[in-house]
Amino acid sequence: MKGLNLFAAFLGGAAVGATLGILFAPEKGENTRHKIAEILRKKGIRLSHNEMENLVNEIAAEIKGEAAE
Repeated sequence: MKGLNLFAAFLGGAAVGATLGILFAPEKGENTRHKIAEILRKKGIRLSHNEMENLVNEIAAEIKGEAAE
């Protein structure tokens, strides 16, 4: 069971790292949002434009909140 928890933590960290890498990449915001949407679509998650904007804003707020702490 401990190995499974370690693996889940690793996957979670990898997902967060990939998200942060994409968000902080030196690319236009529109291109970044398109890439995020494409990755989510490949995972079977479909979001409207407004839902995507909200998701990006939530992630950015979390990052700024963690940086302030």
